Amino acid sequence: MASQLLSVPSFSLLPKVSPFHPPLLSTPRKLPLFHSTTCSPLQSSSNSRITNLQAVTNTCSETESNAPTETTALTLRNICQGFVPEHILHRMEEIGFVFPTDIQREALPTLFTGRDCILHAQTGSGKTLTYLLLILSLINPQRSSVQAVVVVPTRELGMQVTKVARMLAAKSTDVEVKGCTVMALLDGGMLRRHKSWLKAEPPAIVVATVASLCHMLEKHILRLDSVKVLVVDEVDFLFYSSKQAGPVRKLLTSFSSCDKRQTVFASASIPQHKHFVHDCMQQKWTKRDVVHIHVSAITPMPLCLLHKFIVCGKKNKHQVLLALLESDAPESAIIFVGEQSEKSKKAGNDPSTTLLIEFLKTSYNGSLEILLLEEDMNFNSRAASLTEIRQGGGFLLVSTDIAARGIDLPETTHIFNFDLPQTATDYLHRAGRAGRKPFSDRKCIVTNLITSEERFVLQRFENELMFSCEELML
Repeated sequence: MASQLLSVPSFSLLPKVSPFHPPLLSTPRKLPLFHSTTCSPLQSSSNSRITNLQAVTNTCSETESNAPTETTALTLRNICQGFVPEHILHRMEEIGFVFPTDIQREALPTLFTGRDCILHAQTGSGKTLTYLLLILSLINPQRSSVQAVVVVPTRELGMQVTKVARMLAAKSTDVEVKGCTVMALLDGGMLRRHKSWLKAEPPAIVVATVASLCHMLEKHILRLDSVKVLVVDEVDFLFYSSKQAGPVRKLLTSFSSCDKRQTVFASASIPQHKHFVHDCMQQKWTKRDVVHIHVSAITPMPLCLLHKFIVCGKKNKHQVLLALLESDAPESAIIFVGEQSEKSKKAGNDPSTTLLIEFLKTSYNGSLEILLLEEDMNFNSRAASLTEIRQGGGFLLVSTDIAARGIDLPETTHIFNFDLPQTATDYLHRAGRAGRKPFSDRKCIVTNLITSEERFVLQRFENELMFSCEELML
């Protein structure tokens, strides 16, 4: 069966209401938009799941054809009821997830039918919550086995996904239901402790980096026989990584079969996506009826971002950046710096990140806390930087592209590309660290510091990603 391509207009059909609106959190509305059969997601037959899906799909169509108001807007509860356990829906609303984003509204009804899906949507669009709700609709907490695996490219993204999963799956104090256990099997973790945990009482959900997961599989400490859902997040990054592509392919074909699981791929950028869908079927990474759900296909870049550039010499970049920080006065910002080349490392030169951090600590007089995040740091130092950021207060994070994939820092108002990224895809993910508050109209700024020779590179990014960049004058 040929794969399907679902495209959604870039504009939102939902009212611009914050999902953290206090009245909704205290008394979430249960809108009678459709009738769902009352059945446990763990025991429901395929027919009951399809019946619920048809009701949800009809509701989605009605909602999209009429401009929704606060009293008629489709909620996540409407979409998930009958599939996701009630205590998890309640927890979801307590956290603040009330209204669906475009990808959640389009993908969840399809996912609940058991179809394999490729979630292709803008950064910060809610893909993580989408696949976690699917996982939690299928998990049986009473069963002592690994039932879902989420594969991520970096430890930082893994920690973030684990945190959200644990928040949703936590044991409820009001309901006598066993909570789902979530293991973070990440690079730099304590594998000996994880081995004991897996043998004694296997967790229901495992969030893992590729190397750590494959190590456990090859040692036969972990098996995927009982896995119902396998998610690969930032799938394009993993497939195009020289170190991780081989193990990911082996994971999808050798350690488990696509016929025995539901497979979900997610990313904001899937180059040549039609070719990728074909490969998914041909290589048996997914079933043949895989669905490619592409939201905001016309505008891959979030519309709330304003893009600017300033031309300066390489020797003047530090001073220009300082002037921009003083004039823009960001609430929180990420400064992206290019990776140090192997030639520079062998020559014993300090990396650009170190030089920039030292400059900012001596020259920047603002109130933002200056922090560093780069791949060469040890795992504890990287974790400490992210912990400091999430404790609150404004930050100025100097980082390599390790922060460009999946890390959710919604307080970020400004992105500064101190060095241009190598590809348009990298630009998309860097820029996507800002403007991540759902349903927010707030404008965030991406500023590029370039030399005159780099102007054509930025123009190529503009053409490929369909955005325009305003020039700033010194």
